[in-house]
Amino acid sequence: MRILVTGGAGFLGSHISRKLVESGHEVLALDNFYTGTKENIEDLMKSSKFEVIRHDVTFPFFVEVDAIMNMACPASPLHYQKFPVQTTKTSVIGAINMLGLAKRLGIPILQASTSEVYGDPIISPQSEDYLGNVNPIGIRACYDEGKRVAETLFFDYHRQFGIEIKIARIFNTYGPGMQFNDGRVVSNFIIQALRGDDITIYGDGNQTRSFCYVSDLVDGLIRLLFTTTNVTGPINLGNPKENTIQSLAEKIITLTNSNSKIVSLPLPMDDPRQRRPDISLASKTLDWNPIVDLEDGIIRTIEDFRKRMLSGS
Repeated sequence: MRILVTGGAGFLGSHISRKLVESGHEVLALDNFYTGTKENIEDLMKSSKFEVIRHDVTFPFFVEVDAIMNMACPASPLHYQKFPVQTTKTSVIGAINMLGLAKRLGIPILQASTSEVYGDPIISPQSEDYLGNVNPIGIRACYDEGKRVAETLFFDYHRQFGIEIKIARIFNTYGPGMQFNDGRVVSNFIIQALRGDDITIYGDGNQTRSFCYVSDLVDGLIRLLFTTTNVTGPINLGNPKENTIQSLAEKIITLTNSNSKIVSLPLPMDDPRQRRPDISLASKTLDWNPIVDLEDGIIRTIEDFRKRMLSGS
């Protein structure tokens, strides 16, 4: 198949593109390179099965492909809060443009949604039928509500036009290839530990996250794309093992053999206190469960960061 991957030079998009090419598919990647980088796809550029075009999905794009994976959108608070209007446009107008393309071609389209649609949840674990607790005017709303509207659009196109849709709600994902300055907790802690800087925790450190290694997440996304047409989602994809931010910081200090100290800063507005996916639907529907445990995944990620820091890339 020839598959369009929007955000194809980003952290997740590049891993997806690589896996699709390795599986024999052709990939056309779109990226405006706001958070994506050419370094992420440097190896892919050598393949005849991979092509990248600089393009912003808020503008229409016309091409002949067999399926679409819509991954385009800044995913870290640091990036999406810097340009909130563009973030909302990417989620909403980008979804409209890609759904229009899928409608014209009569092809399946997968939407990379997010656990952020649950906001600051008041139930745990979060299952797909939980409607969320989201502040629509907060500093995170550009991302949270943008993704919620994108899900609405996907289901409206499905109901009105019969488009084959797949929606994945992605929980915290980490692994090799994360940007040094992306503001996500795993990359922040690893960089600070490797440099011997203080590790900054927001709040008391008792808030929780569930961290999924990137290869597990990519496997789930590709399974969802190629599953039967009657599976629309939304489907949670993430690792259900819950960890406090404090314990993550301590683990990274140990694994890097760092002398870094842990310091606390005020908790940002609307920062979720708890995040843990119920993945029973993914397990049943996709026969999918994450297999990389946190310590193994963190070790691999540390080695990637260490190598890139030494090479200056």
